[in-house]
Amino acid sequence: MTSRDRLDATDARLLLELTDRPRATAIALAERTGLSRNTVHARLTALDNGSALGGFDQRVDPAALGYGLTAFVTTRVVQRRLDTVAAALAAVPEVLQVHGLSGETDLLVHVVATDAEDLYRTAGRILSIPGVERTDTALEMRRLVDYRLTPLLERAAARQR
Repeated sequence: MTSRDRLDATDARLLLELTDRPRATAIALAERTGLSRNTVHARLTALDNGSALGGFDQRVDPAALGYGLTAFVTTRVVQRRLDTVAAALAAVPEVLQVHGLSGETDLLVHVVATDAEDLYRTAGRILSIPGVERTDTALEMRRLVDYRLTPLLERAAARQR
């Protein structure tokens, strides 16, 4: 994200309204935020075209697709093969995200599975990627805090007031 893509308080206010009312029209958003319809439309277009908003698929719960298990696979890789490993992980449909880490572990791989056997298969597929040295899989037992941005959006929206 570049500094040009950075959200300001007005963007944060619009996104908070969209969080509560995802199907709101530009006119409704203008009324709720006190902005002009043209300003709302221009801001939403810029948000859509920029890198600040993720894809719609990020709102779909994998469990609704039959992937009720969530796990995190910590992975150690041969450093010079990191790009190749990342590309191979991107080709595994059950891999939702991959984060590069500092410390003993190189990657944190967020995966989903339909059941224990499917998780075993997916973990094995990750381990078999050339350049992967070692993996360790931890099953999510319970999600205590869901992914959220509302508190950060509220803080950003308050900056302008």
